[in-house]
Amino acid sequence: MSKAEIQTQPIHLGRGGTASVEPTFTGEMQWYADYIARHEADGAEGRLVALHSFTEPWTSWEVHPNGSEVVLCISGHMTLHQEAPDGRQSTVTLNAGDYAINAPGVWHTADVEGEATALFITPGLGTEHRPRE
Repeated sequence: MSKAEIQTQPIHLGRGGTASVEPTFTGEMQWYADYIARHEADGAEGRLVALHSFTEPWTSWEVHPNGSEVVLCISGHMTLHQEAPDGRQSTVTLNAGDYAINAPGVWHTADVEGEATALFITPGLGTEHRPRE
């Protein structure tokens, strides 16, 4: 048995109840592309479990077309914005211990004032990003 630090080495949950430690997280889009390539055989069943801290609003929107994403606020607070496929928008503020679910196909972004830390359980396959205007 070994240990890893979740903020630097996320976890992949795969088919058949498997779990694996991921390479050191760089925060760059290439890291995500490499993650998808490593685990594409898990298809829509694969999940990335990661813990991130934020001190600023997100600079982009993202969408996960192949599954729901869980966002669990661990500390601080963050305001999650969602845009449904029909254009309907909603906003929810998460405090420590609160979570929200981004349904498949729902674009989302977040605002953070101060500092917030959140745990994400994300279906990585097919994830897309667009700039936040």
